[in-house]
Amino acid sequence: MSGGAVEAPQKHDKGKGGRRKKRRMNIRIDMTPMVDIVMLLLIFYMVTTVFSMPQAMEINLPPEDETEDVEVRESNLLTLRVDEANRIFWNVGNPAKNMPLMIAATKLGDNDTSGYRVVADSLRKILIDENVNNPRLSTLILIHPKAKYRSMVDILDEIDILERSWNAARAKERGVDVDKLEKDDKFSYRYAMGKWEDRDNKITADALTNALSGGEI
Repeated sequence: MSGGAVEAPQKHDKGKGGRRKKRRMNIRIDMTPMVDIVMLLLIFYMVTTVFSMPQAMEINLPPEDETEDVEVRESNLLTLRVDEANRIFWNVGNPAKNMPLMIAATKLGDNDTSGYRVVADSLRKILIDENVNNPRLSTLILIHPKAKYRSMVDILDEIDILERSWNAARAKERGVDVDKLEKDDKFSYRYAMGKWEDRDNKITADALTNALSGGEI
């Protein structure tokens, strides 16, 4: 029997003095309907819930058999160096002649091992200005082995934002959709990831000393 069931009371003998003992009602609750409802709700939420997709960054790499060295003039090369504290230094050309400058960054706290995080607006402005001033510009990204992965993600995010906004502006200027832009009209950011070398430690150390003396940190 579903729902609440009441068991028939048992007869009790009279107590002392001829009094009849008070009857006690035994109630039994059937939990089967509640279990059914819980299972239906569980199935409903499993079917209708949208699971979060893993976040990943898509990077198109050329096939290994098609890779080749491309020579770039120093005057056309913007270099971004990320040190182990996640500070980003930039310069165009030879660092010996053009001392790298530190991009504005926020210190994450004395107890935070992440060190610094670049100010996105400052990084974006440098990328825009240098590409506007030099249409032949290429960017080389060098990251210290102990730097946080998010530093690379921050740089690539800004490159992607710049490329998308640039092409959106061109499409608006031409009066067409972005996907209808001619190949020659599309802006494709030229960049490459390089290997951090010992000399980069000295370059960033000198740049850091220069930033400290200039009150940038």
